[in-house]
Amino acid sequence: MSSSYGGRSAFERLRERLDERPHACEECGFVDDEGGWEAVTTGATVEYRRECPSCGTEHVRRYRL
Repeated sequence: MSSSYGGRSAFERLRERLDERPHACEECGFVDDEGGWEAVTTGATVEYRRECPSCGTEHVRRYRL
């Protein structure tokens, strides 16, 4: 059985989708087109986090598994 995803996990593919678009900070409006999301998992959830380089606000996207 072959995979069209090149061996990447669903978590890696989701992070790539999040990184594709520039992220506008909800607090200060700064548009960051170079920052990346970090993944953290507890086993029941996976969180993608990034910090605004302008104001330091942490942004979180949380997904239940």
